[in-house]
Parts: sequence; structure tokens; C-alpha cells
Amino acid sequence: MNTQKRYCLALDLKDDPALIAEYEKYHQQVWPEIIESIKDSGIEKLDIYRVTNRLFMIIEANESFSFEKKSAADSVNPKVQQWEELMWKFQQAIPGSKPGEKWMLMKKIFFLDEE
Repeated sequence: MNTQKRYCLALDLKDDPALIAEYEKYHQQVWPEIIESIKDSGIEKLDIYRVTNRLFMIIEANESFSFEKKSAADSVNPKVQQWEELMWKFQQAIPGSKPGEKWMLMKKIFFLDEE
């Protein structure tokens, strides 16, 4: 039985080729403390894709993961706070987001299962 859950999120980058290139460069060498915080939260796979200035994040997490627990752990982790502040230099809120909201959870509208 697969106990993993998949979450898809979206966020925009500022539409500036130099900033987008710098953002991608940071993601070639993500700080080890950030990787550790992701794994510690129950996330087992995390991919980020980009088209123009829109980002899509796909998370596969085990049953111990919740956005609430991840947010609480991140709020008391100075390195995560430093990373998030740095990333906000490149990011901008997606249309329809609430003030201060970054990554927005996407609604699944189609599913094909070939089992």
C-alpha cells in the first residue's frame, strides 16, 4: 500500500532573466540545512520545474508530513528563515494568493491511473 501523498504547488518568479538565472543557480547547490529540513519534515521527493517565470513544485511525502508541522519547524529554524528571505528576492506572489503567501497548493483536476 502506498502511503505517500503528492502535492503540487505553484509560485512565480520576478520576470527578469538575470534574477531567474540566479535563482536557478542557487538551486544547483541548495544549502545542506535546507535539504535536511525538507527530509526531516517527511518529504521524500521534491522537484521544481519552471516555464517562463512560473514555478511548479511536486512533493511526495510520507504520512508524517503536514504543511502545518513543516511551517512550525521552519519558523524556528534560522537557516530556513535566511533561505526564505533570500529566495523572496527572486519570487513574487502568484495571482490570487493572500498577502505573504508564497507557494500555493494546486487543485488536482485530472487523474489517469493505468493500474
